[in-house]
Amino acid sequence: MKPTQENYVPSHPDICIVEFSRDGQYSSCLRATASFKAGQILVPLRGLTPAPQRAYTSVQCGPAREDNIELNSDLVYVNHSCNPTVAFDLSSKDPARWHLRALQDINEGDILTFFYPSTEWDMDQPFDCQCGDRTCLGKIRGAKYLSVQELKGRGFINQWIWDLVALRDGRTVTKSHL
Repeated sequence: MKPTQENYVPSHPDICIVEFSRDGQYSSCLRATASFKAGQILVPLRGLTPAPQRAYTSVQCGPAREDNIELNSDLVYVNHSCNPTVAFDLSSKDPARWHLRALQDINEGDILTFFYPSTEWDMDQPFDCQCGDRTCLGKIRGAKYLSVQELKGRGFINQWIWDLVALRDGRTVTKSHL
């Protein structure tokens, strides 16, 4: 469940805080409350629960359509960018090792963003990206609809996404999560 301004209690105040927008639920964001170096783990992912179905608040955590989790924290406010500042690194087969990691240097006050296709294969709710980056892809529908070239250079893509891309493109999967 996504916290609202009325019931908001910060879950990770040492790293981030939600900035609620008056323009609607999709324009709120998560701002860093500290500075981080590229490669630094901001926080291990704890309190995750299986998502009963895919939703705009869930994150895909494996190759199957039903492999989804709810973050149950402020982290649900990490919005999309085609030039992301963080990654949800769910690459370990051990969920206790999953974490949020900085992809670039982050200053206190910066907005935390991640590249949705780094975890999402085929999104139920595609949207028109508003990131404004020169590498912006426009319509975000999931990794299924992107070329290898479009996925490269985004900082991090979870391995099961690369496996699904290889299968889609008729290539051999070498390090599989399938």
